[in-house]
Amino acid sequence: MEEISAILKKYDEDYVRQNFVDTKSVNEFALYFYRDAAEIYDSITRVRNVERNPNGFDLNDAPILGLLVKIWKLLKEVLNYYEQDNAEIISVLERPLIEASVISTYLLKGDPSVIEDYRKCSYKDRLRILRDLEEGSPFFGTKAGNRLLQSVQEKMLNEGLTADDFDTQKKNRWKVQGKTFYDIFSTMENEKLYACTYGMMSESIHGSWNESMDYCLARNADSTYSAYPFFQPADIRFVSPTLRFANRPFKLWLERIDAAEPGLIEALDWIDRVNTSLFRKFDEAYDG
Repeated sequence: MEEISAILKKYDEDYVRQNFVDTKSVNEFALYFYRDAAEIYDSITRVRNVERNPNGFDLNDAPILGLLVKIWKLLKEVLNYYEQDNAEIISVLERPLIEASVISTYLLKGDPSVIEDYRKCSYKDRLRILRDLEEGSPFFGTKAGNRLLQSVQEKMLNEGLTADDFDTQKKNRWKVQGKTFYDIFSTMENEKLYACTYGMMSESIHGSWNESMDYCLARNADSTYSAYPFFQPADIRFVSPTLRFANRPFKLWLERIDAAEPGLIEALDWIDRVNTSLFRKFDEAYDG
């Protein structure tokens, strides 16, 4: 695509060399590069092989495409908060970004039954809504309740689902193939990365004592704590590990939809190479 070619043309050898000089220039280069990577991901989600998919994608592909769109949307928002120097909001956004990356990779490597299971698992709370209706919940006598109910019914109708089609999901406690996210992560990635990436990030969503000490409290000289009313500054280095998770499913997607043209795959390989170089440069430039 023309958008991707225009991005890659900017990164000639001189441009990269000029920006790999000192810590300040590397940080600035990293932010521009990450933004361009997000734009490439955005472009890829609009690619299709018109022979395979003359209009759009069916229920075997659409769930994966939805996750890929979520990845680039979250990545762009993460980078916005880097410019605002707000690490706390970034920590909230990076966790679902990694989850979308790992789950989409898992679906891409699975068969149609895994995709169907993933779709059905998303109806857990929506089925509860239908049960509440049958039990006469007064909420569905309101306009808001009716809108919610119509949305659930319409989605299930579009997929040809009824309330009786979820026995397997109930048996597996609404987990895809009965697996926890840790199980899926360990299958797709090095399980030792779980604790230092997705695992610790859960604290930004649910809250914890460690998360409070990192972001919301200041420790006093007498070992007491006071409120810390400021946002913690952001460190651009942490995007590189996140990008490592995100790049992989886009490659698999292009192969799946028969659109793995040399230029597109080369763009994703280029992201991997530059991201690896950045990670190494950060490791050289920073001490601690």
